[in-house]
Amino acid sequence: MAEQDWALEPGWLLSPAGRPYLDSILHKNRRRVFGLLERPVLPPALAVPTVTYKLFLAGRSGVGKTALVAWLGGTPVPPAHHETLGIEATPPTRRAWARPGVPRGPRVTVPRVPAGIEATPLFWPAKPRASSRPVLFQLHLWDCGDGALRKFEHLLPACKEEADAALFLFSFMDRASFEELPALMGRVLGPGDRDIVRVVVGTKFDLAPHAAVTEADVRAFEGAWGLRVLRAGAAPGPGGARAGLARVAPVLDALVEGLWRRDQVTAGVTPGDTGDTPA
Repeated sequence: MAEQDWALEPGWLLSPAGRPYLDSILHKNRRRVFGLLERPVLPPALAVPTVTYKLFLAGRSGVGKTALVAWLGGTPVPPAHHETLGIEATPPTRRAWARPGVPRGPRVTVPRVPAGIEATPLFWPAKPRASSRPVLFQLHLWDCGDGALRKFEHLLPACKEEADAALFLFSFMDRASFEELPALMGRVLGPGDRDIVRVVVGTKFDLAPHAAVTEADVRAFEGAWGLRVLRAGAAPGPGGARAGLARVAPVLDALVEGLWRRDQVTAGVTPGDTGDTPA
């Protein structure tokens, strides 16, 4: 789908209008790392609704799941690969307002994160085209080691419970990880998981001169599966937090667009004719 047809304005956070909201996710020109009980602080006049989503990452060991979470969150990328072991925690994730078409009711708490999974929160403000009011997206990224996922049967159901999206990763440097994408998607999601948004992300895209997966391969996959492939780098690159945000913004914009559009379709709302975001 072309960006001019998106329900959200791509690149809005990096525009002058988005500056106050951009500042709320930065600290001393670096991405702010939020704890499980924290959220961006905005003056009352700029207060916006928050919508929370759970996304889990799937891909073979070493493909770059943990590095992708760090890249998206603006935190240091691990210098070497290690299998994700995770810790047990209970992130107090709550749906701060009802989604379009979803009746208001008790706040929903994300289930306990079992050992073997790491859950990382990050925030991304965005603005619907048909609204004068931005939305603060709270994304909880669940990263599970592939070895643990295969060994312990309870981990995959835990990842999928109340999940809004599944991110299927391959590395541009590892052709086998690309070729196994159809099998991976079939193994992780079944017929009962239609509400989970499928997203494909190619990591280490900035190492493209040495890539084992070509642009022709990616275009063929997109045509066959009807899924856009998002591209992520292997390193944050120079230039500080704002330059890093410019690199991750297209990926985060695309993620929240897919989730927002799914909710609109579920609610029977035509994108572009939604009115203001619910309070």
